[in-house]
Amino acid sequence: MRFDFDTPIERRHTSSLKWDLYRGRDILPLWVADMDFRCPPAVIEALEARVGHGIFGYTHAPDELVGVIREMLLDQYAWDVHPEWLVWLPGVVSGLNLSCRCAGEAGDGVLTCTPVYPPFLSAPKHAGQNLKAIALAEGERGYVIDRAALKSARTSRTRLFMLCNPHNPGGRCFSREELAGLAEFCLHHDLTICSDEIHAGLVLDDVCTHIPIATLGPEVERRTITLLSPSKSFNIPGLGFAFAVIADPGLRRRFQRAMAGLVPHVNALGYVAALAAYRDGAPWLAGLREYLRGNREVVAGRVAAMPGLKMHPVEATYLAWIDARSLELDDPVGFFEQAGVGLSDGAHFGAPGFVRLNFGCPRGVLQEALGRMEAGLRALGAG
Repeated sequence: MRFDFDTPIERRHTSSLKWDLYRGRDILPLWVADMDFRCPPAVIEALEARVGHGIFGYTHAPDELVGVIREMLLDQYAWDVHPEWLVWLPGVVSGLNLSCRCAGEAGDGVLTCTPVYPPFLSAPKHAGQNLKAIALAEGERGYVIDRAALKSARTSRTRLFMLCNPHNPGGRCFSREELAGLAEFCLHHDLTICSDEIHAGLVLDDVCTHIPIATLGPEVERRTITLLSPSKSFNIPGLGFAFAVIADPGLRRRFQRAMAGLVPHVNALGYVAALAAYRDGAPWLAGLREYLRGNREVVAGRVAAMPGLKMHPVEATYLAWIDARSLELDDPVGFFEQAGVGLSDGAHFGAPGFVRLNFGCPRGVLQEALGRMEAGLRALGAG
């Protein structure tokens, strides 16, 4: 079965956050993690059927969805998740904030590693907690977790470690050995783990395998909050569906108490889309990954030839993390906007001087954007 990822789809005038940022300007938006592809046909068909029913009352999770998620986690990760471990959420960002609130009190400490998805940096502050962000080290495969720096950063009031795997924005799919070392650190220091695994379905390297950190053993599972969603893999972020997997009853109760009165229920269409995606979307997802591999190679080759830019290989996600520090620009995002390309600012991820490029778009659009970046850099050099 073949799917069309090449034909551009007009997203202007659809209240698109991604495209409306540059409304009225000739700037190609490659910033927020939102792909420019239609979601799987099975999802569209399921949504059309549900909308045709015409009643949108309060909704709970379909029993079939529980079964499909459990089967998926068992098949892909040999992870036997009990139904009561699943906690439904309107998004992973809610889960990050709830994890801070249930793992510690105001004034407690939270550890994470930068660069990282911006809500990791804001969630502890929202809970009145003290964030300590340490820099990831650089290894042969890209970013690696610096355990010595973690040890130095931990205090007697540190309660939580926040992990992003696969890593946004670095594109790493952390190995079993790396995760085992992190888990050992958290066990030794009695830390809860919040693991954002929203990009789990987007591993692009055949030599890499996504490993939920909670699957490393019963003690690790007991202290881990795993956050998952079909929103990135199947391009349905606007439908607002995610879930947490929390094995320990006490931790799960604290998480649910933190939700009470604040976190809205998942909407009916979010459940419908998630079920269709997980149950029927595998062929589409396989085609998407193959297309993204091609886009990844285009980006890697073109960026490598651009003076002043460099990037690590992307093992997972559709996000390229580009080091522009040697250009010595005060505002690299503004520079590339002037060239006609909208990128994410590395400063928001804790790493000024970097930019993040979303290559989840038709290849022709990507080639045009990269050409604009090259032209901007040529003009900069000529200047």
